[in-house]
Amino acid sequence: MKRQVESNIPTKYGNFKMIIFSEDDQDLKPHFALCHPSMNVEEAVSVRIHSECLTGDLLGSFRCDCGEQLDTALKIIGEQKGMIIYLRQEGRGIGLINKLKAYNLQDTGRNTIDANTDLGFQPDQRKYPMAIEILNELGISKIKLITNNPRKIEAIEASNIKLEERIPLVIPSKAENEEYLQVKKELMGHLLG
Repeated sequence: MKRQVESNIPTKYGNFKMIIFSEDDQDLKPHFALCHPSMNVEEAVSVRIHSECLTGDLLGSFRCDCGEQLDTALKIIGEQKGMIIYLRQEGRGIGLINKLKAYNLQDTGRNTIDANTDLGFQPDQRKYPMAIEILNELGISKIKLITNNPRKIEAIEASNIKLEERIPLVIPSKAENEEYLQVKKELMGHLLG
């Protein structure tokens, strides 16, 4: 995976530099980093590793907390001069089609883990080596990780990147996602307070 292109992106959270990473420039779903222009790689950088969630990130779905996590993380990296690594692994790595099939199973009473396993997948198929690769490519050796997910913490701790701090990213539940968040906390070990 290599850096393909970068461009300035002004947003409501501030101005950022978007850097695209992929094997080649024909990739239609590349990973990317959104970096504050004053990010200092000599110090611990505030980093959110965020997996794509079209329904939450783009449509503001209340079935999950992903969109609100992304929104909050963008505010944090704007204030702390950090970065977001956006990984294209929709639906915990099962893709958008299977994610919606899992939603349909959840509508019949299955929880998010059971729905994925009913479809023949692991509860969470996401992987994080690409995030480590992006951090290394950008010269970042120590981070403050914006997460509640213990698997992301483990991925960083197993890498050459030093985890200096975890920044919690707890979003208040809504009626539509209360059970989902409970499953994340009780069955997946997410650090939700």
